[in-house]
Amino acid sequence: MEYITHPLIKEKTVERRVYQISIAATALMYNTLAILPTGLGKTTVALLVIASRLLNEGGKALILAPTKPLVEQHTSFFRKTMKLNEEEIVSLSGEIRPEKRKELWEQAKIVISTPQVIENDLIAGRIDLKDVVHVTFDEAHRAVGEYSYVYIAKVYFEQARKPLVLGLTASPGSDVERIKEVIENLRIEAIEIRTENDEDVKPYIHERKIQWIKVEMPNELKEIRELINKMIERRLKKIEKIGINVSNLSKRDLLNLQEALQVQASESGDENLYEVLSVLAEVLKLYHGLELIEIEGVDALKEYLKKLVNESKSRGGSKAAKNIFQDPVFRELLIKVSSCNVEHPKLKKLIEILREQFGESPESRVIVFTNFRDTAEVIVKKLKEEGFQAEKFVGQAKRGEKRGMSQKEQIEVLERFKKGELKVLVATSVGEEGLDIPSTDLVVFYEAVPSEIRAIQRKGRTGRAKEGKIVVLITKGTRDEAYYWVSTKKERSMYSKLYELRNELMKKIQNKEWFSEKNEKSDKKYSGVKVLIDSRESKSGIAKKLLDMGIEVEIKNLPVGDYILSDRVAVERKTDSDFVESIIKKDRNLFSQLIRLKSAYSRPILIIEGESIRKINSSAFRGAISAIAVDLGIPIIQTKNAEETAEYLALIAKREQMIKNRKPALHDGKTKKSLKEMQEYVVSAISNVGTVTARNLLRHFKTVERIVTAKEEELTKVPNVGIKTAKKIRELVTTPYDES
Repeated sequence: MEYITHPLIKEKTVERRVYQISIAATALMYNTLAILPTGLGKTTVALLVIASRLLNEGGKALILAPTKPLVEQHTSFFRKTMKLNEEEIVSLSGEIRPEKRKELWEQAKIVISTPQVIENDLIAGRIDLKDVVHVTFDEAHRAVGEYSYVYIAKVYFEQARKPLVLGLTASPGSDVERIKEVIENLRIEAIEIRTENDEDVKPYIHERKIQWIKVEMPNELKEIRELINKMIERRLKKIEKIGINVSNLSKRDLLNLQEALQVQASESGDENLYEVLSVLAEVLKLYHGLELIEIEGVDALKEYLKKLVNESKSRGGSKAAKNIFQDPVFRELLIKVSSCNVEHPKLKKLIEILREQFGESPESRVIVFTNFRDTAEVIVKKLKEEGFQAEKFVGQAKRGEKRGMSQKEQIEVLERFKKGELKVLVATSVGEEGLDIPSTDLVVFYEAVPSEIRAIQRKGRTGRAKEGKIVVLITKGTRDEAYYWVSTKKERSMYSKLYELRNELMKKIQNKEWFSEKNEKSDKKYSGVKVLIDSRESKSGIAKKLLDMGIEVEIKNLPVGDYILSDRVAVERKTDSDFVESIIKKDRNLFSQLIRLKSAYSRPILIIEGESIRKINSSAFRGAISAIAVDLGIPIIQTKNAEETAEYLALIAKREQMIKNRKPALHDGKTKKSLKEMQEYVVSAISNVGTVTARNLLRHFKTVERIVTAKEEELTKVPNVGIKTAKKIRELVTTPYDES
């Protein structure tokens, strides 16, 4: 085997592969999007580029990855391969104190982090990207919308002296507009694509056999499916009566329709549209149940129906769940499902496949991919009963009552799988993206997936070190069949569009029509304006928008309010959902926050952000708004979104600071007591003396000084002051202070 030789790369740690060197050569000249299937060594390409940039340009490199396990994986890889001291290669996370992160950043040559941490530190001004000579965006297809990659890339090209970007992904998807958005956001100038069919890749890929196995759906499950279809059809007819054609629409089409109608309803206020949206929500919940019975089986459906029933009975449960629960057909469905003990034929077929695999090769490693955690648990339980060494591998987030796997648990499971203590890993989507799961002999798709990205990532888990096999289980006459063909079609379409985009970019390079020197400047009309922002608001997106306007922001733990705009103007911001929830739950915390805000700042403001606030029609809501505006005297501004909120904050801050010359100032929100109140407070603090008695004492003696110097007999002349109280007062003011 031939190895890479480089002054900054340790000897005999990285295999020399021609296609990786070729991609790295392009990535050293242009901002590059590298698209390689899982297992072809995307991180090695990043290593080659980073090593060359650090050697030739100095500075530091930043590697961004979407999850903590990926960050740890990259950190381990670079420490094993780079000729740098361990403290020069650091990983950052939210668990590290901000001051410590700043210190680590300054001493490091390579920083590996989740993007949210870097974004927060940039907004807070703890770090800058001036000396960063290279940024790697792992899983670069995420660089769209409001994801942190987008903001970091924007700041990088504004700040860096010598910027260069490398985006890595196994698949950016087939949506050409989304791909173009990634290209625009990361300032991509060149695209490098490799597939397993390319001549320079073939020597490093082993054959992968793909097998599609179809199973027949049992009659008992078909009967359950018919009941769900009956409920769906009735609701679709109800929508069509209102005048909206929903015949022959897929679940994806219905989701798109729902999104479009939500916008239309919020703009028009049409009650019919709200009715359609309510029924659509029911249809989509039922569609999920339909998918489960067709593709996963009765156990997965039982779990889902249990959640639906609980949601329908919950006080805060959705209207859709409550309506479904009231449907007589749903009651019939519950009875049918509870009495059904028929396993999905996929489970039996999976066991046959595994027995055959381990019969031929007892040391095999197998990954079974499934879409749902409930299904993963059902599969693992069955496999263990059948004597297989199996374990689930799921994400960290909590789903309903069930917690996910911690990062530590994930790492432990992967280690056991690598060592052979586990032979079968049953994974959800967390096993698809990026993680260093060892090459396997067999990958089983328990169900087909309609996503080309996920299909490519799953298939990349086998055929790395040796020949591998892929089995796709399909239930005849169900969405399984459609999903398989959809993902295959999308995969072909994706590569076709990517080659077109690559050729377009190559023409731009040849004609020197590129925008990498483009540097959008901030809006100068807000220069010199500063806003103090509470640290809990840093994730709202508003801080980024204010920075984009050229406003200086300072992130602090504010004692009151969310945004301080001057010495007299402070703003409390609530999303519409938070505001409504506080009213429903009769949360007094909202009013106490506003009272403290008013005590601290003479011009407090409440901003309620979100579209749905305009749809609310209840006396409780109107009562809360009235109480805040009239009783507390706090003006209320309603905004559509974070962008509009930022615009209001910017305008008010500019008016206060540039016209009124009132700079932002911190107040603690504690009510300032008058001299009279402080006198009453001091005297009433004495044991046996309450507020009423304190006032009596002050009326009689006129000053606090005369009270503490009065004799017992003088004190007892005051109403409510007896001998016992008089003795307590004298004891307090005459007893020497004992520090022990």
